[in-house]
Amino acid sequence: MGESIALHTRLKPGAEAEYAEAHANIPPSLVQALKEAGVRNWRIWRSGQDLFHVVDLDDYQAMRRALADHPANVPWQARMAELLEVQDDYSGNDSGIQKVWELP
Repeated sequence: MGESIALHTRLKPGAEAEYAEAHANIPPSLVQALKEAGVRNWRIWRSGQDLFHVVDLDDYQAMRRALADHPANVPWQARMAELLEVQDDYSGNDSGIQKVWELP
């Protein structure tokens, strides 16, 4: 069945256009790597500098392990590190934002 994970990241001031441009041109190799790592869908919303991600996938921790050193993900994360206030180094054991409520 899988899981849905919510994530929050924050853009550096002035990085909005570059972030949008990068996501308009995601490399096919990264898309393939995400799919192979069990990602079924990844949606991102922006409010000011705040980014909210909802990821539907098989296993969040397995996905992070699979992508940590993946040759398609490493340059992507380096690019995102230029645009985000906090770089994701894939060293944590995070589980996303805690869910508080869901419509039954």
